[in-house]
Amino acid sequence: MRLVIARCSVDYAGKLTAHLPMALRLILIKADGSVSIHADDRAYKPLNWMNPPCSLREEPHDENGAVARWTVTHGKSGERLILTIEEFLHDTSHELGIDPGLQKDGVEAHLQELLAEHITTLGDGWSLVRREFPTAIGPVDILCRDADSATVAIEIKRRGEIDGVEQLTRYLELLNRDPHLAPVRGVFAAQEIRPQARVLATDRGIDCVTLDYDALRGIEHEGTLF
Repeated sequence: MRLVIARCSVDYAGKLTAHLPMALRLILIKADGSVSIHADDRAYKPLNWMNPPCSLREEPHDENGAVARWTVTHGKSGERLILTIEEFLHDTSHELGIDPGLQKDGVEAHLQELLAEHITTLGDGWSLVRREFPTAIGPVDILCRDADSATVAIEIKRRGEIDGVEQLTRYLELLNRDPHLAPVRGVFAAQEIRPQARVLATDRGIDCVTLDYDALRGIEHEGTLF
C-alpha cells in the first residue's frame, strides 16, 4: 500500500463530474489498483475513489516547478480521476501481504456453518461450492450455485451494516473477473439488516436475506428464509 499526503485538487470525469478544491489530503493507492482520496474526517469513507481495474499515470513536477498531475483511468468505463498536486508532504509504500480477513464472532461463524450445511434453505436446487472461498482480498463466507447453476457469493453478518455490503461488493468485483465463475451475484445475509445497508445492497443488485438463528438450528422444520 502506498500512502501519500499532498496538497491537491481532485476532479472526477465520467457519467457525472465532481470537483474537490485544493486542500491537504491523504491518497491511498492499494495493491489491487484502487485509488482513494481521504480527508481528516468521515471515518473510513473516502471523498472520492476509483475501484479496480484502473491504471495510474503520474506526471511529476516539471523543471519550472509546475504542479504534478496524476490521472487514474478505469479500465472498463474510461472514467477518470484527475489529481492536481501542488505539494507532497509524505510518500511511502508498505507491503501488507494477504489479509486473513475479518474474524467472525461465534454467532456469525455458526450461522455460516449452518447455512452452508443447509444451503437449500435459500432455495430448492441450490448447492454448496465451498465455505471460506479464498480470494486475494480475503475469504468469501459461502460460494454456492443456485437452481440455474449460477454462481452466488454470500456474505454473512450478525448485524448487517453498510460496511458489510461494501465488503461483499469488493468480493463480487474480484470474482466476476474469473471466467469460470462469472457472472457472480451476491446475497447479503444477516440476523438484522439496517435500512441503509438494505438500500445500498438493492442499488447494487445484491439480494438481502434475514436469517433466523433459531430456525436454522431447527432447519428440518423450516422453509425458505426469503
